[in-house]
Amino acid sequence: MDLPHYKTSELAPAHGIAAAAESRKLFSRDLLEVAIAFLLIMLALWSGPLQQKVIGVGTLCWIVASTWRSRQSADTLGLRLSGVRRSLWIVCAALVAAALVIWIASRMGTLHSVKFHGVWVEWSILAYTLWALVQQFILQDFFLARLLRLLPTRTAAVITAAALFAVAHLPNPLLTIATLAWGVVACTLFLRYRSLYSLGIAHGILGLCLAITIPNTVHHQMRVGLGYVRWHANLPEVHRSQMDQMVSTDAWVIADATSRRCSRHARP
Repeated sequence: MDLPHYKTSELAPAHGIAAAAESRKLFSRDLLEVAIAFLLIMLALWSGPLQQKVIGVGTLCWIVASTWRSRQSADTLGLRLSGVRRSLWIVCAALVAAALVIWIASRMGTLHSVKFHGVWVEWSILAYTLWALVQQFILQDFFLARLLRLLPTRTAAVITAAALFAVAHLPNPLLTIATLAWGVVACTLFLRYRSLYSLGIAHGILGLCLAITIPNTVHHQMRVGLGYVRWHANLPEVHRSQMDQMVSTDAWVIADATSRRCSRHARP
């Protein structure tokens, strides 16, 4: 089911000046909603922990309210379970890809457990999958839905939505590249199958796969925005007194070894 597309050149001859004015009003509203939502998302990602939670919750509520006000059907939003059966192969493909990557990581020695904000990943699978579903809702039902009406072609809308999705994952290089590719694939599949659930589950599988197969020093425990910049590896802390003692001990060992070697060499 395609979303309604308003164009002044098409509506004006059929419905007159009133329809043309209404189309311009809808165009301006969609453009304003996309701009405000994206700015709020970026503001949340580049704020401190407390501000991020407040702005993030407010942004999500505003996106949900805007989507509800648009009066799109459940089929258009991909919220019906009827589309899951046809799109179930997406989840299967994500599982196969994740299994292959995990096998390669185990052979290379990069497979590891990670913590998401202090919670072990084994206990965070459900929460992360739900968050992946929310991200797909924002990407597909909010941004893509409006970009399809704002831009002249589906291809332009898909690429723009994927680009916005990738920019939201800056400055994380791994996630920026991965979300750009996934954004194009997910938007294309959504337009064909209209199933948000399959895409959300696949997103969760692939995201967790990256988290446990790529070293934390690369993706900073899957953080983006200010969290990525402020992340640091949990290395054992070494106090200055300990460092001085280590340097002194090392110097003594080296000096002692040198004196012993010299004395041995001096022997007949």
